[in-house]
Amino acid sequence: MNVKNEILIRIYVVLSVIILFALIILFQTINITVFDRSEWLKKAENFHFAKKEIIAERGNILSEDGSLLATSLPYYDIRFDPLTPSISEELFYNNVDSLAYLLANKIDNSYTPGGYRDRLIDARKRGDRYLLIKKNASHVELELLKTFPIFNKGRYKGGLIVEKRPKRKRPFGILAHRTIGYVRDGAKKVGLEGRYDKILGGEAGTQLMRKIKGLNGETIWIPANDLSAMSPIEGKDIRTTIDINLQDITEQALIRGLQRNNAQWGTAIIMEVETGAIRSIANVTKTEDGWWETYNHAVGTKMDPGSTFKLASAMALLEDKAIDLDDTVKIFQGKHQFYDQEMVDASYNPIEETSFRKAFEISSNVGIAYLVDETYKGNKEKFVNHLKSFNLDLPTGIEIDGEEAPYIKNPNKAEDNWSGITLPWMSIGYELEITPLQLATFYNAVANDGKMMKPYLVQEIINDGKNDKIFKPTVIKERIAKPSTIKQVKELLEGVVENGTAKKLKSDIYEFAGKTGTAQVNYSLRRSGGMKHRASFAGYFPAKDPVYTCIVVVNDPKNGSFYGGDVAGPIFREIADKAYASKINMQPPMNQETKPGWRTYALPDLDVGQKDEMAFILQKLDIPFSDNTDGNWTIIRSGADTLSMKNRQIAQEVVPNVLGMGLRDALFILENKGLKVTVSGLGKVKKQSVPAGRRIKGQTIHLTLS
Repeated sequence: MNVKNEILIRIYVVLSVIILFALIILFQTINITVFDRSEWLKKAENFHFAKKEIIAERGNILSEDGSLLATSLPYYDIRFDPLTPSISEELFYNNVDSLAYLLANKIDNSYTPGGYRDRLIDARKRGDRYLLIKKNASHVELELLKTFPIFNKGRYKGGLIVEKRPKRKRPFGILAHRTIGYVRDGAKKVGLEGRYDKILGGEAGTQLMRKIKGLNGETIWIPANDLSAMSPIEGKDIRTTIDINLQDITEQALIRGLQRNNAQWGTAIIMEVETGAIRSIANVTKTEDGWWETYNHAVGTKMDPGSTFKLASAMALLEDKAIDLDDTVKIFQGKHQFYDQEMVDASYNPIEETSFRKAFEISSNVGIAYLVDETYKGNKEKFVNHLKSFNLDLPTGIEIDGEEAPYIKNPNKAEDNWSGITLPWMSIGYELEITPLQLATFYNAVANDGKMMKPYLVQEIINDGKNDKIFKPTVIKERIAKPSTIKQVKELLEGVVENGTAKKLKSDIYEFAGKTGTAQVNYSLRRSGGMKHRASFAGYFPAKDPVYTCIVVVNDPKNGSFYGGDVAGPIFREIADKAYASKINMQPPMNQETKPGWRTYALPDLDVGQKDEMAFILQKLDIPFSDNTDGNWTIIRSGADTLSMKNRQIAQEVVPNVLGMGLRDALFILENKGLKVTVSGLGKVKKQSVPAGRRIKGQTIHLTLS
């Protein structure tokens, strides 16, 4: 055989072996994928690895002062795999008694130690690799379990399966519930939780998990090992503008007002005038389970505002100099026909005309509507453009989802159905829609001398205790109207409280300004008795140097009155009272005025007492005096603007003169001289029954005080 043939034979042999192996591999592949497919799939179901997501610790939502509004607390579902390979028969049975005793006494007292022992042994025999030990265990309980026999071998060698299930908790209950919001599987994200979900949620980690079959055929995933875990990145915290104290004041006042008026729902907002920061926002609805925040009406419900919108109409008129505050306006005794509709005031007023100031104070629908109609019916766009210049046609851009855009009719749009009555009805807050927050932003701009601030709820994002991002106050518009107009409408709003529909709400402690509003809901049903009402009050306080703007809206009050001054006004007043009392920055300093000089009539005169005590008091009061005494008792005499201390002699053998003394000093002197004393009245001694200078004979002396 030559070399060539020998090489060919070897090549054929190698090729044959390769082909043979290929055929074997092909056969096995066909066998596994076709003939034994079901068997291998069954095995795959019983033993499989996959990377699973580990949810990150969610960030906190904080109030303005750092108090927790929402936080995640760790809870754990703890299970036991008694068939873990590292748990030998010897290890299990040598420790099962101790483990059962500790579990029964420390974790689950529904079992006796003997009963728990049987449960553990039965689980091992049955092959239960997912035995529940404790649901919703606390972190303290988890750390305790890790010290128990078998479990103390470690997370994987001891068969302990720990599934972390953080729960979102709100330490202050329903406080700002809807504003804080929530994130739930299968539900729309709500509030700050929803808007800042990515920031609060952090970044998920991963963990290699092993799939096993439970006793009932269910799929169970358990951690494979520590090395495969990639830790999640915790979410960041957000610090809101919410003032816990003001939020509580607002919610409690609103709930009491809704209960008092048997109303359907209500909303109230406090906004900081200078910055636009929302300090409180409450939304309360009557449910079968009591009062609850089911919807954020402040942000998401646009409505006919009613008479609170007359502020915008008054501003438009004043901007165009169509009227002055003391000019005369017709009110037609509170009743007037506009085309085919009759407009009436809330109450009959037997006069034909009054001043524009008075018409606004008494909230005359007819007076405001007639004036607007007469001024703008030839140029409707001009009135609408004024409303737009006040930003009443735009949403505020608040950070939470669900804000409804305002609806202001356009006379040039056919779909807006502009009619002959649209203009007068718009002027008093109908045929347009706006949310309470948008209206509050408008009032806040007036309180802020015309500067409109963007309302905001979040002032800071915090990462690991450090500032990550700060949100500063944002100006929407530097000036919504001329300074002269703002000054005049402020007078009007103060007049409503001093002389108008909110007169009975006036406070003797501080001044506030605002406007009442009463809107008729489903007006078309008025004849059938199905009409409902919506009461409101919008304003700011203190009136001269505003700190907060507040709006209150109450829907469908059913206990008697439905007017804004009777229903929403008292809620506003309660909120303002408590806010004023709790915020020292709103109260004028006691020493802000120049300290007045002492005057003769205000100085003590003819007061008698012990010298040392008198001197101590005068020094404490920082009253200058001269000391001209050499004894223990003194009488104070006042000059033009000074005091002098002079001697007061106390006679030894005769009745002493105690006129001008306090009762304590007079008793000390008289009783030490053997006199019996009776007293009537209060104050200093003005009369003594036994005159000074009489010989002492153990008499009874009566002192008259005043």
